[in-house]
Amino acid sequence: MGWFNRRSRSAEATPTKLDREATRDDLAALEAFVASRRGVEFYLEPETTATDTTVVAIAHDGEWIRRRTGTPRAAGDIARKHAVPLYEAARTGYPERMRVWNRAHPERRAR
Repeated sequence: MGWFNRRSRSAEATPTKLDREATRDDLAALEAFVASRRGVEFYLEPETTATDTTVVAIAHDGEWIRRRTGTPRAAGDIARKHAVPLYEAARTGYPERMRVWNRAHPERRAR
């Protein structure tokens, strides 16, 4: 019933500035990354208060992108469609090749 709820219902329905939902462009970017690189693996990152569920796509050489997927299910759908392995980043961590690539490409840290 919400009698003791301090927040109004309208406040719950209003997205905050930090609310970032997945878009078709996000999903298309993941698919383009998979299509243009070899050995891609997906690492699922859980939803946070600032952003939707995200996937880090990491290629064989360590190059990577991070995009929102909206839900873990959507991430799984893209992974199955492209026969890409999907790991939970919180359980497995990220591969060393990603860290090596980051060190070799310091310009990417500015993003």
